[in-house]
Amino acid sequence: MFTGLIEEIGTVEKIDKTEKSAVITIGAKTVLDEVKLGDSICTNGVCLTVTSFYHGKFTVDVMAETMRRSNLKDLERGSKVNLERALRLSDRLGGHMVSGHIDGVGKIEKFLEEANAVWITISADETILKYVVEKGSIAIDGVSLTVAYVDEASFRVSIIPHTKTMTTLLSKHLGDEVNLECDVVGKYVEKILGMNNRDSKKEDISMDFLKDNGFA
Repeated sequence: MFTGLIEEIGTVEKIDKTEKSAVITIGAKTVLDEVKLGDSICTNGVCLTVTSFYHGKFTVDVMAETMRRSNLKDLERGSKVNLERALRLSDRLGGHMVSGHIDGVGKIEKFLEEANAVWITISADETILKYVVEKGSIAIDGVSLTVAYVDEASFRVSIIPHTKTMTTLLSKHLGDEVNLECDVVGKYVEKILGMNNRDSKKEDISMDFLKDNGFA
């Protein structure tokens, strides 16, 4: 688990892509402190496992499902990525609970400056937007942000100067894809309600119902 508070911006130093997967080497410093093989590092919002590390860099494997679901498929040598180590139980939870399991990608549609903040409008598929709630949390390229507005086609967030400095979000361009992870609470609620509805339908099929319809 992660918090969505980015620790540093890393740089892709090497990327070996196959038709469906990739091996990526990323230059970093802070996230390598006390790192061990098998540790998780959230990279642009995606939970990846460290397979090797040395001299200020680490390597991760990216499987086909992750390539399909995220913007990691667009990375190239020199690309900047948001990095965060896994949450420790003793840490303060300053953002929100982020799993590093991407729901899909959104597209940057608009930037708008207002005083010391920058508004970002992001379009996304309805399968993602149904979990986006005004004043709720969302992770964008691994960054924990508060949704300020949402409609049937897009949502907006506001970026403060600190987030601008510590993340890659404002180095993006119009049309760029960003990784989106919705708050997991909504998904669990939907699942539970769906199970309850199915159970209710099962209860409606009684012996009397079967007799009345010629099945018993």
